Amino acid sequence: MSALHDELVKILENEHLTPYFQPIVSVTHQKIIGYEALIRGPSGSPLYTPFVLFATADQVNLSGKLEYLSREISLRHYADLNLPEKLFINVSPNVLLHPDFKEAITRHFHAHLGLKPASVVIEITEHQVTDNYERMRNVIRHCRDMGFQIALDDLGAGYSGLRLWTEVRPDYVKIDKHFIEGLHNDAVKTHFVRSIQTIASSMHCQVIAEGVETTDEFRALERLGIRYMQGFYFAKPASVPLGALDAALFQMTGSRRVSIQPLRMVAVAQITQHLSALPSGTSVADVLDWFQHNPELNFLPIVDGVQAVGVLLRERFFAKLFSSRYGLELYGKKSVRSFLDKPPLSFDQYTPVEIVSQQLTSNADHDKVFIVTHNGEYAGIGTVWDLLEEITRQQIHHAQHANPLTLLPGSVPINDYINRLLAEQQAFAVGYFDLDNFKPFNDVYGYNAGDGIIKAVADTLQRAVSSRCGLVGHIGGDDFIVVFTGEDWLGCCEEMLASFAEQVPHHYRADDVKAGGIYAEDRAGAGCFFPLISLSVGVVAPNMTERCQSHVEVADLAAVAKKSAKQITGNSCFVSRGQKVLQ
Repeated sequence: MSALHDELVKILENEHLTPYFQPIVSVTHQKIIGYEALIRGPSGSPLYTPFVLFATADQVNLSGKLEYLSREISLRHYADLNLPEKLFINVSPNVLLHPDFKEAITRHFHAHLGLKPASVVIEITEHQVTDNYERMRNVIRHCRDMGFQIALDDLGAGYSGLRLWTEVRPDYVKIDKHFIEGLHNDAVKTHFVRSIQTIASSMHCQVIAEGVETTDEFRALERLGIRYMQGFYFAKPASVPLGALDAALFQMTGSRRVSIQPLRMVAVAQITQHLSALPSGTSVADVLDWFQHNPELNFLPIVDGVQAVGVLLRERFFAKLFSSRYGLELYGKKSVRSFLDKPPLSFDQYTPVEIVSQQLTSNADHDKVFIVTHNGEYAGIGTVWDLLEEITRQQIHHAQHANPLTLLPGSVPINDYINRLLAEQQAFAVGYFDLDNFKPFNDVYGYNAGDGIIKAVADTLQRAVSSRCGLVGHIGGDDFIVVFTGEDWLGCCEEMLASFAEQVPHHYRADDVKAGGIYAEDRAGAGCFFPLISLSVGVVAPNMTERCQSHVEVADLAAVAKKSAKQITGNSCFVSRGQKVLQ
């Protein structure tokens, strides 16, 4: 440690630190909105990497000095680069709570007159324990008064992220890269990110996904409605960062994002009322005049700039204003802010209506109206009535096209989904599943047992797909379709066949299992021995589906592949124009 300590002291004395900047990207606007400042030691030094550099500083009690110098050098270089986007600067809780921090951050900006606090986001790291929340709130208030925005870094990686989030109320929250890696193949991570997005929306907070490295991760996040991202997928950190990104990176984004959701998950944007809003400084008398001149208006959104701060309900406003004889005289000249209660729930316009419904249901103290935002800015309002009407419409639509036994979507929504994937040029594979020896089983054991087998197939397919991107459909009888949008479609098929093979014996009598099958009549009426039920799947791989123009062509390819799979004995998989047998 002595050698590393000496090396660190030398680095600090000579300011041998190099700042790097990694872009933070707006997926909606397909452009860079900021850069995170990162620091590295001298090239060739054992302290070159940030992890070793800061770990060493922490062990020898020089982390505060290193962090201060890193911030100083990063600000200096950023000012020299003259970039218009925001700069995200990392600050640890220990440094943030240091008595000298307020003075230090003020001094930095007096020294760099080219930078304004409004162009800087203070990014609080979550790798240290802190319990002095009152002091932290005071420091954050000082920073905000100066014009800084606040971000919470690495949510989920540290000690007290959710508590810190509620105390600090940041403008941005960055999800730790652990939850992004392999997100497209992990149901738990997907649920975590979706939950964070929902909470953030209700707190007027923007979510940034860190560590985005692959196309699948990007697409999964984009489908979840994450509008800001950072990672190697877009650009690596650089001392002179990119000023613009390749448009090809965003080919799956924009308004098309909602359209590739399975079963057309409707976004709350579709039930949004785009009502004009009044500034929070508007007098109560002017609000009264507004309501009187707009008798059809039951709700009036109130904003601070582009941020919604509340919604006035006509009945409640009039009740409060005229609860006493002198109400108008008492309140008329006051700001309408005094009439606002708790802020209503808020949702990004891309949030599925199902998620909105869940949040409203779990929050019994909500009003009949909620705020809808776009990129954190006020976009309109939604009402509980419109929400219930849309959900009812969806339920009716789903029931019309669902299989009555398994409740899985039928051919209409499956075909629609495939057509949308083709239109979006999104890679996907299709598996056509069919049972072998099902009819003789049904004849011998009865339709109730046959239904049990069908349900077992449905459950098996759903379990395997639940942790991956995909959609399971039941198109009739013992035929199932699975649309795979993740890369591991073949591994998923293997898992399905193996799982089903383990379940099959439980649906037969012991003597039939021992015999390896049953005797029944074939289609010609002759007695015949039939092996135990097995599952065959014909798969149309992505390199084949991408050539198709519609679901009809995909279905034709899948039917041919399934026919080939059924010619193989036992549980088997036939991949388009090639064969892979799975026992």
